[in-house]
Amino acid sequence: MLVSTASSLASAIGRGLAAGAIGTAAMTVSSSIEAKLSDRGASTAPADAAKKVLQVETPNDEAEAHFSNLVHWGYGTAWGAAHGVLGELGLSGKNATLAHLALVWGSEQVVLPSLDVAPPVWESGAKATATDLFHHLVYATATGLAYEMLDKPRN
Repeated sequence: MLVSTASSLASAIGRGLAAGAIGTAAMTVSSSIEAKLSDRGASTAPADAAKKVLQVETPNDEAEAHFSNLVHWGYGTAWGAAHGVLGELGLSGKNATLAHLALVWGSEQVVLPSLDVAPPVWESGAKATATDLFHHLVYATATGLAYEMLDKPRN
């Protein structure tokens, strides 16, 4: 029974990682389009947080861009595992997606300000907060849809 449970959990986490990569791709598209339309640069807060926690220094702008890209994709893909765990806990569909969104966006709202790399939500302004939430909603929705597709029984 324990081996079956571990195998099932490992499989769900694997599907979650794949779904997280798909969700990250969707978020990348949405944030890239929005940044271009609003004439703003990409957020550096996630990479700034990772640099702080891991004590990484980037020697130039090119290395900074590569590190930021690595953090973005690694973080989004890794958070997909949480969706897999939610699936194993019995959540699916909309409920799993909403719980996943709450975990991902909620943790961002705590961690980034605590590391002094982004202001708390009450200082960010309504437009910036709504934009950030929208991109995370795109991520969670795409991750959820991908997970559901990957989780369908094979015929």
